[in-house]
Amino acid sequence: MKRVIQGREVGESQVDEWVAEAETGSDVDQLRARWGRFPRGTAAAQVIPVRLTTDELAAVMARAGREGMNRSEAIRAALDAWAHVA
Repeated sequence: MKRVIQGREVGESQVDEWVAEAETGSDVDQLRARWGRFPRGTAAAQVIPVRLTTDELAAVMARAGREGMNRSEAIRAALDAWAHVA
């Protein structure tokens, strides 16, 4: 049976490794430390859904590419620049 996780094939040796780890038990604190993204500040950040048109998103992605940023970084930079205008 072919196993695919996040679009990549997972080999039998990796599955065996995960099974062995599960059978011996896991350090819950260590697992929790790996969960989620790194915090951006002292408190958890909020996720704010925003609807963009295809053209708006294309413009964001083009600018992000030119600036060497990912989409989230580009949107945060744009919001930061807009919020600090006097």
